[in-house]
Amino acid sequence: MIVCSCNVVTKQEIADVVRDFLREDEWQLITIGMVYHAMAVRGKCCGCFPNAIDIIIDVSEQWHRSHARDEATIIPFVTRIREEHERCETVRNLAKMRQNKKIAA
Repeated sequence: MIVCSCNVVTKQEIADVVRDFLREDEWQLITIGMVYHAMAVRGKCCGCFPNAIDIIIDVSEQWHRSHARDEATIIPFVTRIREEHERCETVRNLAKMRQNKKIAA
């Protein structure tokens, strides 16, 4: 499935890069910037970011569950990733609103 049509990036490609990062350090906070940099692409319209971040979260959660991590350890980690995603989305939406106000003025 193509996640980013601007760069023709698939779900599998994102998942593979996330797994590579997890092999290096399974507790690092993986961001969309890290993933896209590793694939040598850049966000253009950035419409793919929410879906790509969801893939990062899902793959990270699956990774930890498949490596028999304790739920008490996994849940706060995944929660931290989701909170960061929500924070980024809030900032992105505020920027869009500001941009729309400038255009309308």
